[in-house]
Amino acid sequence: MTSSIPVIGSLGDDGPLSGLRRTAAPAGAPALEAVLLDMDGTLVDTEGLWWDAEVAIFAELGHVLDEEHRAVVVGGPMTRSASYLIEVTGADIALADLTTLLNSRFTDLIDGSVPLLPGARRLLTELAAHGVPTALVSASHRRVIDRILQSVGPEHFHLTVAGDEVERTKPHPDPYLFAASGLGADPARCVVIEDTVTGVAAAEAAGCPVVAVPSVVPIEPTAGRTVVESLEEVDLAFLRGLITGMH
Repeated sequence: MTSSIPVIGSLGDDGPLSGLRRTAAPAGAPALEAVLLDMDGTLVDTEGLWWDAEVAIFAELGHVLDEEHRAVVVGGPMTRSASYLIEVTGADIALADLTTLLNSRFTDLIDGSVPLLPGARRLLTELAAHGVPTALVSASHRRVIDRILQSVGPEHFHLTVAGDEVERTKPHPDPYLFAASGLGADPARCVVIEDTVTGVAAAEAAGCPVVAVPSVVPIEPTAGRTVVESLEEVDLAFLRGLITGMH
């Protein structure tokens, strides 16, 4: 149900993650137990490529997509997005066939290196240096995640969760609950980093504090949700502050 990333398990003394070198939170403060990160549009600049794939496929089917459609599908799971686009366009194609075409076209578009968004590599490197458990939690399918991990670096994550590996993907809380459980962490002490309304909804339903980095559709700050313009504004001290109440 998880990726081929080998280090998965409890944060306890005998768990596979027990060897992580972790720095302590301030004395008496609740600890940051894990950071759970979305992929498309959060770490890598791929939301536009998904839209390019959707526009191209539907053009071949004789239909034109516009920005109104994009606002609905951005950040959503493949099956939900594909089903919506079939419904609104009336395209004569089966859902399974469309998802296959979209995944194939997208992987063609990302052939080669995928650009990381500003601040992403620095943040991942800092979390690793301080032994903070991390999970990649995406609505994309496993084949897509594994392809993009070649650019991001699988060594940055102790666990990865794909949209086709959970019964209910985003906006349901299941992917984030599964990731927290896999890391032996309390969801309330896991900070989620997301870029879409769909992803934020999933994280908040799981009970996680959220850092939103909007990519396409604006996201408003609210209780338990901090909005930043870029990952360049986020570091370990910032994330710890969300748990200790310093932000």
